[in-house]
Parts: sequence; structure tokens; C-alpha cells
Amino acid sequence: MPTAHALIDELTLSMSPTGPPAGFAELYERHSEAVFRAALRVTGNPADAEDVLQTVFLRVLSRRENVEDVEQTPLTAAYFRRAAVNAAVDLLRRRQLRAASVYDDQAPHAASEPPMLLKEQLRRAIAALDSEDATLFLLRHVEGLSNEELAVMFGIEKNNVAVRLHRIRQRLQTEMQR
Repeated sequence: MPTAHALIDELTLSMSPTGPPAGFAELYERHSEAVFRAALRVTGNPADAEDVLQTVFLRVLSRRENVEDVEQTPLTAAYFRRAAVNAAVDLLRRRQLRAASVYDDQAPHAASEPPMLLKEQLRRAIAALDSEDATLFLLRHVEGLSNEELAVMFGIEKNNVAVRLHRIRQRLQTEMQR
């Protein structure tokens, strides 16, 4: 996992000479491990998790957000876990789209996919979900957030979280049985 200073150096090469906002290094040090772990659990690949880590913090830098405003958010740790899960799902979707186009370009006899491992099937099924549903599922079942935390984060009732999670699990089961 890159250090805060290495990431800052890499990300600020193309930015203005003023560099990253004050407090960015501290923000990175505080949340980078959780972002990396969340991304690793979703992608299953350390290199992809590092890409997600950089993506999440690059988004913070590129928006030139006031780091202090992010720190004032009551769900700061949850904010970064959600950002990590979103970025990881995006990465899985891009990979799935590329894989589909590779198979489309091959000869007909090579178009059948090799058998996938169960984890890879689940990753593909999650990538096929609506973005918010994928995030909700992963934050609950991978990151371990409670239904109450998710209700606050997504701005929905706690009971609606449980119903949505149930429906998402049903869709995933259906997709996995194909």
C-alpha cells in the first residue's frame, strides 16, 4: 500500500503548485487502510485494491474538497468505506465490460468462457447490480455496517434497508444459479 507522501507526490504532479489541501496527508493516514481493506474484500486482488485506494483519494484531491469539511462529516469512516466499495464495483464493471468485448472479438469456438470460481461469479453478479444496490449489499455483508448505519447513510428507513437487502440477495442467488 502506498504511503501518504508517495501518493501525494504521484497525484499532485499534474496539479497546481500549491499541492494538496491542508490535512490531506493526515486524512490519508487515518483512512487509507480501511479503504484498501474494503477494496481488497470486494476485488479480491491487492493490485486492484491499490488502484481503488488511489482512485478514492484522487477523487478527494481532484474535487479540491475542503478536507476539513470531509472531516466534519459524522460518518467519515463510513464515507471512505462507501467510496471504496463504489470505486471497487466500478472497477469490476469495467473489467466485466472489457472481458465481454474480448470474447465478442474472438473466433466462435473460443467464445465460451472458462469455468469461473464461485468468488468470481459473485463479483460478476454484484457488478451486474444497480450501483446503489451493489454498494448497499457490500457495505452490509462485506464491511459489516448495521442496517441502522446504512439507513442513515442512504437516507432510507431501517426496514427498507432490510427489504432491499433481501431482494438483492434473491437477485444474486438467481444470477449465481445461471
